[in-house]
Amino acid sequence: MTGRNRTHPMWFLAPAFVILFLFFFLPTLFNFIYAFTNWSSFKSDIRPVGFDNFGFLLSDGTLFGALRITVIYAVLVALFQNLFGFGLAVLLERDTWLNRAARLVFLIPVLMSALAVGYVFQALLKPDGSLNDLLSALTGQPVTIAWLGSTTWTLVLAAVIHAWKWMGLSMLIYLAGLKTVPEDVAEAARIDGASAWQAFWSVRFPLLAPAVTFNVATALLGSMNGFDIVQALTGGGPARSTEILNIFIYRTFGQGLFAQATAMSLVLFLMVAALAFPVIRVLRKREEIL
Repeated sequence: MTGRNRTHPMWFLAPAFVILFLFFFLPTLFNFIYAFTNWSSFKSDIRPVGFDNFGFLLSDGTLFGALRITVIYAVLVALFQNLFGFGLAVLLERDTWLNRAARLVFLIPVLMSALAVGYVFQALLKPDGSLNDLLSALTGQPVTIAWLGSTTWTLVLAAVIHAWKWMGLSMLIYLAGLKTVPEDVAEAARIDGASAWQAFWSVRFPLLAPAVTFNVATALLGSMNGFDIVQALTGGGPARSTEILNIFIYRTFGQGLFAQATAMSLVLFLMVAALAFPVIRVLRKREEIL
């Protein structure tokens, strides 16, 4: 359009771009800058130090431990969340009033605060918590199991709780994928002699590839940036066995080592990119093949 009738729709985007620049791009830029300085609560001036912060982090085995725990946690969350979500989608696929009510119930944890979920499970699973009280009532014997006291299984339990919170979202995505599969495709498979099980796994399931890609990617990205559930549940314990990288960053920042914490967040960003994007690329290629 020209003349007086000409419009400028891009101007309507200006406020959103200003907010995005101030609260996302600018802090991200400063994150890259401060990672190469000596910024801390113990110094009055900020000076560039090059790669000293990264050299210190690489020489400290604690960072590698936190990275290893973060990767294990992310893989476990992605596995459990997709298994739970897919299982619920298959069970609740039929549009009955009972299934619709059940879907709503499983969506409630998605809407809950992650910190609240962590604190609720922490109260349930402590030695004098409600779970042990219930087991004591059922067995007639006092039960004082420290569910969050194992340095081996507490991380797995935290991943299950994280997956429980978000499995409703995965369920919705898988349900949407199941609804888009043409009925005539499965019907043709059944006419050709395939059983219901074969028709599902050989025909319907491969067509869920886009849903699998989305759910795996979001689960990986969300869990690698996780903090609140693990912090409320264990605080990184016992013996730092659940200290994912964001909790390590939080503790370092609380000690006044701001530049080192910023360098860790940059390492986390690089780790997310190095792990998540190749996985997404492989899954996208799988979609094209299927």
